[in-house]
Amino acid sequence: MPKADRNKPGKPRSFFGLRTPKASPKRTPERTPKRTPAKDRETGTALALPLRLLAMLVAFAAMVAFAVALARLTLEPSPASTALIHNNLHPGASLRAYLDQPELRDAVKQIGGNLVLGVPFGVLLPVVFPKTRGILRVLALTAAVMLLVELVQGALITGRSFDIDDVILNTTGALVGYLLLGRRLGRAVHPRKRLRA
Repeated sequence: MPKADRNKPGKPRSFFGLRTPKASPKRTPERTPKRTPAKDRETGTALALPLRLLAMLVAFAAMVAFAVALARLTLEPSPASTALIHNNLHPGASLRAYLDQPELRDAVKQIGGNLVLGVPFGVLLPVVFPKTRGILRVLALTAAVMLLVELVQGALITGRSFDIDDVILNTTGALVGYLLLGRRLGRAVHPRKRLRA
């Protein structure tokens, strides 16, 4: 081979002087966006449509029954208690009074009863009203309803009083219900649409 050919730029040569094949450009595989576990959890496990409708119907019936029970427990007059009641606008005052009672059973009844009274809000609201999904909305709606109940008690019902601690306990009960069951039920009955990449 002439020496002039060796100096010409061309294909690279191997150690033995043979021409090596030209390397083809590497193709990078198209990256598909990875779904994070948080986004997957957002969608939840959806139920079939008939089961979703049935769940909403049962939850609505339970909400109506709960509203009737709540009205009977909180809005019925109690003339015998008129001399014993007083309004409480200071958070924690009634809780201290409950805990200072000599009988532990009475404290558990008062505190536990108010907590249990709020649990159905946390469980049923995300199922019956999909727009209330989310912990802050559930707590805000529960607090608003229970505040209204307490205001009616203190202003219009004989033998009943306004107690801010009852509102706090009811809202805490709603938080417990939402975290234990309401969040999962809400996601199952009203799944969010998956985001397209």
